Amino acid sequence: MTVADLFLALIHYPVLNRNGAIVTSAITSLDIHDLARSSRTYGVRAFFIVHPIPEQRDFARTVIDHWRFDFGRAFDSRRREALDLVRITATLEDACAEAEKIAGARPLVVHTSARTDRGVTFARMRARLEASDGQPAMILLGTGFGMTPEVAARADILLEAINGPTDYNHLSVRAAGAIMLDRLRGR
Repeated sequence: MTVADLFLALIHYPVLNRNGAIVTSAITSLDIHDLARSSRTYGVRAFFIVHPIPEQRDFARTVIDHWRFDFGRAFDSRRREALDLVRITATLEDACAEAEKIAGARPLVVHTSARTDRGVTFARMRARLEASDGQPAMILLGTGFGMTPEVAARADILLEAINGPTDYNHLSVRAAGAIMLDRLRGR
């Protein structure tokens, strides 16, 4: 079966803190590793880490290069295979432009949020990706306490929230990303 190209973008700015202020969150090595491994497992074409601060992008490159070129490569070559999917950009626009070059078409930008009671269902989004003329899609994952309304306004579509049987809904971005990818691409 042919499926549309799928991209993942982890947004570090502009995001909200617990008080609703716009902030820039820090890159974590756990997010890099776990989301890269989920991306590789589910056939994501590229996983973008979006951060405006050069030193944070350098930190991400250091983490990735350790596993691609240094001791880590000899220690666990499968980790390198996943980290080869990672692209580091300063802005969401840069990520979208690079995804368009890879896919040959502009990706549909898909906003996600744990705080929504609406949005396209995972089943409908999956059907879009599996359509013979499916448009590439970039799933945005927010760090901190979620992406700002400005990011949401730039998206083409809102994906429904992941909900469990309780009113508690504060998954890590790594867990939410893995669940989303499984719902969109799992067998």
